[in-house]
Amino acid sequence: MIERILLFISLGGLVTSAIYLLLALIAAIRFRYVTPATACFGDGDLPLPAVTLLKPLYGMEPFVEQRLESFFQQDYPSFELIFGTRSASDPVMKVVDALRQKHPDVRVTVVHSGEPTYPNAKVHCLEKMTAAASNPYLVITDSDVHVASDFIRQVVGPLVDPSIGLVTCIYRGVPGGGLWSRLEALGMSVEMSTGVLVAELLEGMKFALGPCMATRRDLLAQLGGIRVLGDYCSDDFLLGQLTYAAGKRVLLSRHIIEHVAVNLSARTSLLHQLRWMKSTRFSRPLGHGGALMTFAMPFGLLGLAAGLAMGNWKLGFGLLCLAMLNRVVLSIVTGWAVVRDSDSLRFCWLYPVRDLLGFLLWCASYWGTGIVWRGERYQLIAGGKMARKSGLSRSARQSPDAAA
Repeated sequence: MIERILLFISLGGLVTSAIYLLLALIAAIRFRYVTPATACFGDGDLPLPAVTLLKPLYGMEPFVEQRLESFFQQDYPSFELIFGTRSASDPVMKVVDALRQKHPDVRVTVVHSGEPTYPNAKVHCLEKMTAAASNPYLVITDSDVHVASDFIRQVVGPLVDPSIGLVTCIYRGVPGGGLWSRLEALGMSVEMSTGVLVAELLEGMKFALGPCMATRRDLLAQLGGIRVLGDYCSDDFLLGQLTYAAGKRVLLSRHIIEHVAVNLSARTSLLHQLRWMKSTRFSRPLGHGGALMTFAMPFGLLGLAAGLAMGNWKLGFGLLCLAMLNRVVLSIVTGWAVVRDSDSLRFCWLYPVRDLLGFLLWCASYWGTGIVWRGERYQLIAGGKMARKSGLSRSARQSPDAAA
């Protein structure tokens, strides 16, 4: 009897994951071939406005010099870079100083924010950086992002339309080194990007993605300033929500950036991904719960167990193979065809492992309310808020690649 129940659950999950794959295929075609109707700066008589790039930093990370230099190499006539750190002693400042000397023509400002007054230390730093910005157009990017030379033109251009309040980007994951970093990068390129594309297809963009958020200073002022995000873990998600609630569109750019998976060890990588999962659980509880039905591998393994228990190994292995094929196709459709991640094609056979890992992290997200962020401990609260705890995590004390 129990094996039939397991078989029924397995079949149900495989059906929902197949529907999800179909939605991903439709969303991928839409993303690739349907361009949003927006005006761009540089078209006709529209001028190119001055732009401020805000880049909060924290510590040394893999490929940090190459990533930061990509922002110095923008093909754009008027922009400034503002780097923010908690203190002048942060070792990443040596990299910033070297790049300033290498690119003396780029206007650079450095802000040291001091100890945060909000639970979200990044928002505290961004508030100080925004105050130092001299331009009305602002682009916020994470420290672990690498961009092409036309990045500013692509993400700022649509903001000429006053109905658009925020532009954000999906990204392809770039492994920093090692198996765990590769698995996390695959999750960025496939799992994360698929979720965003399907959400845009079904309900439009009502959120933003932290690696890239382009907006206007006047909109931030209308929302109450960036300080309104200070108590929240998913500040990017909330900024998108507030923008949408204010009657402005959140646009998913067709421009794709690179996001480096900087966590090299199993512990730091899993802590990083678990923080993502838990923050989503508190910010979007219903959507996070429904994400269970988007996985394929746990239902394939459940089908294998049911088939073996029923003495029908062919059925069991067949269901497992269907689940694996589903994830391989998803890796190719989203990771390779959409975000142009060659690893998503070359290692598509590895993505079923990443899918199973994602499911285990999803399960773990319901265990406890604590997270580790930048080596510090926080407590998540209903509604997506968080409170800072005292003390560093063990990974921060023992590992150079502390959880980002």
